[in-house]
Amino acid sequence: QVQLVESGGGLVQTGGSLRLSCAASGRAFSSYAMGWFRQAPGKEREFVAHSTSWIGSNTYYADSVKGRFTISRDNAKNTMYLQMNSLKPEDTAVYYCAAGRGFNSGDYYLRSSYGYWGQGTQVTVSS
Repeated sequence: QVQLVESGGGLVQTGGSLRLSCAASGRAFSSYAMGWFRQAPGKEREFVAHSTSWIGSNTYYADSVKGRFTISRDNAKNTMYLQMNSLKPEDTAVYYCAAGRGFNSGDYYLRSSYGYWGQGTQVTVSS
């Protein structure tokens, strides 16, 4: 069982930066693959970034955020981060962190691969 709590959202101007955090409680955090998703008003929740479990520690990004966002994790603190730079108005959304394990490595972008979700944190980028 894993519980996830996001923080760090807010209002920022175009070109600005924000750092989201996802604090996890429960055992064996390092054994979970972690992901960030986002959902804009009227749109489906979409994949943003993924970090495999500690063994391997590969990262993957949606094309729309590649080069601007960086996912990282501190397994000692049971915390995952999303550093967001060069923010654009189209990045405005509720951002969710998610945890999962036991799924095929190529399915990291699927919502169904993650069994645990946080409550979300709002990110608003003004133009």
